Amino acid sequence: MTAKSWLISRRTALKGLGTALSLPLLETMGWAEAPAAARSTPTRLGFIYVPHGVDNDRFWPKPEQTTLDATMPSILGPLAPWREDIVVIKGLHHQNAEGDNRGHHARETATWLTGFGSRPETVYNAVSIDQVYARRVGAGTKLPSLELGLQSGRAAGNCDQGFSCAYHAHISWRSPTQPNPRELNPRAVFDRLFSSTSLTGTNAYGEQSLNASILDLVRGNAQDLSKRVSADDRRKLDEYLDSVRSVESRIQGIETQDRSRVAADGLDLDVPKGVPARFDDYCQLMMDLLVLAWRTDSTRVATLMFSQAFGRSYPEIGVPENHHEMSHHQWNPDKLAKVCQINTYHVTQLAYFIERLTSTRDGAGSLLDHSLIVYGSGMGDGDRHDHQNLPTIVAGHAGGLKGGRFIPQAEGNFSDLLLAIMSRAGTPLESFGDGKRPLPGIA
Repeated sequence: MTAKSWLISRRTALKGLGTALSLPLLETMGWAEAPAAARSTPTRLGFIYVPHGVDNDRFWPKPEQTTLDATMPSILGPLAPWREDIVVIKGLHHQNAEGDNRGHHARETATWLTGFGSRPETVYNAVSIDQVYARRVGAGTKLPSLELGLQSGRAAGNCDQGFSCAYHAHISWRSPTQPNPRELNPRAVFDRLFSSTSLTGTNAYGEQSLNASILDLVRGNAQDLSKRVSADDRRKLDEYLDSVRSVESRIQGIETQDRSRVAADGLDLDVPKGVPARFDDYCQLMMDLLVLAWRTDSTRVATLMFSQAFGRSYPEIGVPENHHEMSHHQWNPDKLAKVCQINTYHVTQLAYFIERLTSTRDGAGSLLDHSLIVYGSGMGDGDRHDHQNLPTIVAGHAGGLKGGRFIPQAEGNFSDLLLAIMSRAGTPLESFGDGKRPLPGIA
């Protein structure tokens, strides 16, 4: 029996005790032999949120620079190698976030993916765009959507001039009164993706060990599959299993790390066990988990909050002060310099994610070819608390989106951008929030 005559389902998983390890797209699943009209890979949507806007003077390209080149502004500098994979959009706004000129931090998060003006003294928003997409495409995946966060905090009670903390802590809303909780723990994400029980195993003394691997449970199944697929699929399978083990090992290392050593490094220890102390380690681990989720088609839409409104500190880059505090800079050059440091640090993580998506094969292209990632903030300038000129980057090429561009003045609002993203993903909407038409240049 040849590899081409032996086809397996797209939903085939490597199974073991308490484990179902989903597989990446393989030729053995019949993709390569399918007719051209049916030879398509799913579109993945990702929404990455950062609070408090940006240092506008160091974020935006010059208005005449409609084509991105190596002379990127300092904050966008980490994206220079990937400039052909991004579109930077200036001039977007969320009018409904202005409200009655209070609760701006509640509104910056709550309105970002809903286009709806949140209400004080109660919890009432609208269904967010990620959930609209999940309802259209999520039935065929293990997880209809995935909501991730990198900062714990209150999700109930009063946080901002009568506005509920629920607004600050969530960008994904399944209904007007129900936000989707963020998963903060990498181990919990790993277990959700691979249906694994807590892998502790035992050592030679019968004591529990955190070094056991999920791959030990599926090794026989994986070896049997490897013998029956093509040479190219074997390479894909080996590369994928190596990626799973790499992420798993990092999680295990974090769970057993010496907290006294972290303290000696001078980093903030106000983080739960199992969560990296450094923001970049934490962020990149969660992004690698998201790459695995998309690679195995376990979900097709995800949100990731770098932090919630009122921010966090970044002592590892020399900013022990809170981001929110620095965003109220009042043109103080020292505070502005630290805002720029934070903004650049955030964009560096986006660059890491783009690199990982670009280097991951997916069908006839890469994961980035079949993804659209919206990165940005629901606030334009943290000092003014405005919701105009929202810093926005769209990465990826799903739906044929062309990168390497700067749109100096968007012809529409942020909800129009979300309409354009849905159109590129093959799930068009007539309207959304206060959006009326897909944003020109993106649709």
